[in-house]
Amino acid sequence: MQPAKSQPAGSGPRAKRPPAGAAVLREDVTEAIRDAVFAELAEVGYGRMSIERVARRAGVGKTAVYRRWGSKLEMVIDMVSAVAVDITALPDTGSLRSDIETVLTLAAHALRHPLAAHIVPDLLAEAARTPAIATILHTALRDNQHGIGTLLVDRATRRGELPAGTDPDFLVDLMIGPLYWRLAVARAPLSADYVTRLADAAATALATRTAD
Repeated sequence: MQPAKSQPAGSGPRAKRPPAGAAVLREDVTEAIRDAVFAELAEVGYGRMSIERVARRAGVGKTAVYRRWGSKLEMVIDMVSAVAVDITALPDTGSLRSDIETVLTLAAHALRHPLAAHIVPDLLAEAARTPAIATILHTALRDNQHGIGTLLVDRATRRGELPAGTDPDFLVDLMIGPLYWRLAVARAPLSADYVTRLADAAATALATRTAD
C-alpha cells in the first residue's frame, strides 16, 4: 500500500480562485449599455429596439449584453426599475405632507429625465399590445408605488394623522397621477411651487376623504 500523494498547495476541491473573465461584469460596460438602452428607446422605441442595436451603440459585443440580461424585455424592465423611487431612501420627515413632497420631488426628478417623456409613453403603448410586457411592467412599477404608499400611510397612522385602514394606493394615485400627466403626457413645465402645491392638495384630499 503506497502512501497518498500530497496535493500541491492551492489545489483540490476546496481551492477557489477569484472570479475572472466572463464572471466579472465591468461596471463601466454595464453603464454604457444602460445609456445605450435609454438612447435606443427614445430614438426608435421598444418595438424596433434590438440587442444588436444596443450593443452597437454601446460599443460592445452582443455577448456583453446577454451576460447581463437574457432578453431586451429584461433589459428594459431593469432600466425602468432603476429610475423608480427607492423606498429605502425615503426619510421620515415627521409629517405626511412633508413625506408626500419628498416623494413628489424624487418622482419629478425621474420623470424629468431627458428621455423619460419619450420612453414611458412608448412602453405603456407597447404594454397595451403585449400582455407579457403589461404584466411585467405592472409588477415593476405598481409594486414599487404600492410600497411607497404603504410606507407613507403606515408612518402617518402611527403619528395619528390618518386612521388605520387608509388605502395606500389611493394616496399614490393622488400624488403621482397629476405629476405623471403633466410631465409625461402633457409635457408641460413645472412651476417652481408646483410640487409644493400638489403635496398640499394630496395631503388635504386624503385627510378629507378619511374623515368622511
